[in-house]
Amino acid sequence: MAGYWDGPEGERCPQRTWLTTRVGAAAGLLGSAYRIILLRPGSALAALQMAASDTVTMATLGAVFGLTTCLSAQVREEPESPLDYFIGGCTTGAVLGARAHSYMTGTVACLGFGTTAALMKIGNKEGWRLTGPPKL
Repeated sequence: MAGYWDGPEGERCPQRTWLTTRVGAAAGLLGSAYRIILLRPGSALAALQMAASDTVTMATLGAVFGLTTCLSAQVREEPESPLDYFIGGCTTGAVLGARAHSYMTGTVACLGFGTTAALMKIGNKEGWRLTGPPKL
């Protein structure tokens, strides 16, 4: 995600969306590789379809997140608000629910993705660290 946090939110929407799309596609490829190894599809064609479906789905979710977050920051005119990230995560969860044809999946994913994204923004803004020595 190098370059994603550079500059204020709501600017460079195409670049940010492209970056989140690539991260989503990479996550989809990695996840589909594990899925293919664990579930062993019946043929190479089935494995290819599984990989393509997972990768496209995750790339789409990344694009929706990047675009929604950036547009929300522009419309709301609050470039550093965690609410923009909650909106982006919630929209991504709703798209996942539509893909799964499940209201429950969409609702839970909306709340989960939205909360996680907002916490990521807050943590980035306040300098939270997950690894490395503690700051004293």
